[in-house]
Amino acid sequence: MNVEHTGRPAGESHGIRPYAVIIGMMGAGKTRVGKEVAHMLGLPFADADVEIEREVGMKIPAYFERFGEPAFREVERDLILDTLEDFDGVFSLGGGAPMTPAVERGLASYISDGGKVVYLMADPAEAMERANRGGGRPMLNGDADARWKTLYKERDPVFRHVANVHVRTRGLTPQMAARKVMDMLAERTVHVTGSTIEPYDVAIGEGVMNHLADVLGPKPVRVALIHTQPVQRHSDRARTLLRQAGYEVSDIVIPDAERGKTVDVANGIWERLGDEGFTRSDAIVGLGGGAATDLAGFIAATWMRGVRYVNCPTSLLAMVDASTGGKTGVNTAAGKNLVGSFYTPAGVLADVKTLATLPNDIFTEGLGEVAKSGFIMDTEILRILEEHADELRAFDGATFLGSGLQDVVAELIERTVSVKARHVSADLKEAGMREFLNYGHTMGHAIEKLEHFRWRHGNAVAVGMVYAAELACLLGYIDADLVDYHRSLLSSLGLPISWSNGSFDDVLALMHKDKKARGNTLRFVVLDRPGHVVHLENPPADAVREAFERISR
Repeated sequence: MNVEHTGRPAGESHGIRPYAVIIGMMGAGKTRVGKEVAHMLGLPFADADVEIEREVGMKIPAYFERFGEPAFREVERDLILDTLEDFDGVFSLGGGAPMTPAVERGLASYISDGGKVVYLMADPAEAMERANRGGGRPMLNGDADARWKTLYKERDPVFRHVANVHVRTRGLTPQMAARKVMDMLAERTVHVTGSTIEPYDVAIGEGVMNHLADVLGPKPVRVALIHTQPVQRHSDRARTLLRQAGYEVSDIVIPDAERGKTVDVANGIWERLGDEGFTRSDAIVGLGGGAATDLAGFIAATWMRGVRYVNCPTSLLAMVDASTGGKTGVNTAAGKNLVGSFYTPAGVLADVKTLATLPNDIFTEGLGEVAKSGFIMDTEILRILEEHADELRAFDGATFLGSGLQDVVAELIERTVSVKARHVSADLKEAGMREFLNYGHTMGHAIEKLEHFRWRHGNAVAVGMVYAAELACLLGYIDADLVDYHRSLLSSLGLPISWSNGSFDDVLALMHKDKKARGNTLRFVVLDRPGHVVHLENPPADAVREAFERISR
């Protein structure tokens, strides 16, 4: 069938855009670091303050004194918005520029076009010392240190929200900071925000695990590194990074896959944290597949009613699903993920280097969740999957890094995480919109339970999506062509599209225990067109059975 590939919403088309825009507090080193980055890239550099002085024909302190701050902010606003539309280098803004609403909107539009706004998060003491040494800053008239601290309290939350790249520069020379900026500009970052959550970033790229200490921050003394045995190579790297940063590391190995995601395993970890004196200011790092990051998040949410945690997913499935969104939990005899909490991480580091160690079958199962995000919102994902199906199905970790497929996979991760972030931001606790992320999961979770979790999650969800499509077709929401498209796309990726190892009565009983169910009423997530989903409540029993029979043939 023909699927309209609409892609993600974006702003209006623009002409030349900056390679990067740098923001930060006075004294953060925006000009010096920006010049270094531009030099390394062979690009032009522009400093908003210098350009303003050129335009008004006087130094900024003199302009402030003669015309006042409001007049200056108007000039600054117009120059920045013009430069965002017609400059192809590295652009550094004045300290207060992002506080102007029109500038903030302009930066958001720039980001929606794929731009990078870099927040240089300098150490306050270092930044104040540089700001005082530089002089000529009207905003610091009077008690400069006290004024800087007041401005920092006002501006830091805005800067964190505005920027989609956050670079901590404490103790770094301008050259070292520029190299760090360069590395992070090469990464893909999804900024997750929401009215009920602390914002955090999902960093995607080769080597992003190096940011582990930056994300954890200076407060924790002890860090529990929770991981499985098969990812020992990656946990060794994480442990080294943590110890180099000065943390005391408790290495906690859990059983692989769903066997490690139980109350018994969690209880053993709680006992160990108690024995080792973990406090509320200490932290958890979850490293491994989806089950490991789910468990680590659950431990973090429940230990002393919540401690800081960072996820380092090592499988495609974990990168696009379990590690992001704040859903944590364990399985019980009654079903999957029935005990848990909503608790967001401080950050997620999806280091694609870890994918190179994956067997083919573990990589391809993750494509089930990727395809799901294409079906429910971003249909550009479906186009990419179609175009690269043969390469993805034949994934070989030994040749992955440095190949053309690496960038394809990074884009798929970024787009899939963006879909999840959009739903999570609107609905952290799965009261409405977030339930749409469960497309294919009602049947998928039943299959996992009946198979005693021998089936991998992405494979079960693939079959679950075909089931949901069949059900939607039977009830007139979609046509048979879209059902066939589900089958052809998923099978082209090496994913299963049928299942016949259980009875309908057993499946139905588990569906009634699904988290979306309300009382005795079954609820499903179904498509009514590509890229758009709706809730289906209490469908006719004969349709529920017929859809099951169609995936069982």
